[in-house]
Amino acid sequence: MDTENLVGLFRTITPLVLAEAAAVILAAALLAWLVQRLLPWLAGRLHSSRRLFVLALIPTLRILIMAAALAWLVPLVIEPSLRNMIAILGAAGLAIGFALKDYVSSLLAGVVAAYELPYRPGDWITVDGSYGEVRHIGLRAVSIVTPDDTVVVIPHLKLWSGLIHNANNGGASLMCVVSFYLAPEHDAQRVRRLLEDVALSSPYLKLARPVSVVLDEHPWGTHYRIKAYPVDPRQQFQFVSDLTARGKAALLALPVAFAKVEAMSDGAGPAG
Repeated sequence: MDTENLVGLFRTITPLVLAEAAAVILAAALLAWLVQRLLPWLAGRLHSSRRLFVLALIPTLRILIMAAALAWLVPLVIEPSLRNMIAILGAAGLAIGFALKDYVSSLLAGVVAAYELPYRPGDWITVDGSYGEVRHIGLRAVSIVTPDDTVVVIPHLKLWSGLIHNANNGGASLMCVVSFYLAPEHDAQRVRRLLEDVALSSPYLKLARPVSVVLDEHPWGTHYRIKAYPVDPRQQFQFVSDLTARGKAALLALPVAFAKVEAMSDGAGPAG
C-alpha cells in the first residue's frame, strides 16, 4: 500500500476524537472489571446449575464488551469507505485465518475421525498420557472422562501427530493386566496356577474371554502378569483392585517373597 492510500485509510485525528476514543477504552475497561467482579459475587449466592451458568457468562460478556469497543473505535480512526473496509476485512481475515489454522486442522481431522473411527463413544482411549472413556465426539474435539472423573477435551488435531491407544476399540471387551513381582526362589508353576485361580474366581471376570498368566525372568526376580477381561469395561478398576488384593493375599499365604525395591535399583527393574 503506497503513502497516498495509507493516508486515505485513516481519518484526521483531532483532540475530540482522541477524547472519545479514550472514553470508549475507559468505559470498556470499567465494564470488563465490573463483570469480573460482580458476576463471581452473584454466582457465590446461587446454587447448582444457576451458579455455573452465571460463571460461564463472564468470558462471553468480556468478549462482547471488547467487540463493542472495537466496533466503536474503528470508525473513529478509519475512514469508512468501501475500499478501506475491503482492505481492513482482508487483513482481518488473513490474521484470523492464521490464528485459527489449528482449529481448521482439527475440524478436518474430525471429518477423518468420523470416517476412520479411531474412537467411538464408550471407547477407553489414551492420548498424550490422558486415559479415559469417550463421552462426546464433536466437530473439533473429543471429550473423555478420566478415572478421577475429570473431563479432558482433546482436539482431533492429535490424529495427525500423536498416538491414540484404544483399549476396547468399539467392543465390549477390555483387557486388564495386573502385575506381581516376586523374588526368584519360588515354584513358578504353582504361582502361575494360583494366579489363574485368583482370576477365575473374580466376580468381575468375563468368562467368555480367555484368562492367561504370563511371566518373564529378570535378574531381580520374576514378573507375573494376569491378563483377563472384566464383564463391563467400566468395571476395569474394580476388577484390577480385586485381582491385586486377592492375588497378594494368596501369594502371601504360600508363602513367597516379593521382589525388593533395592534389588531392582540397578536399572533392570520391572516396567509396566
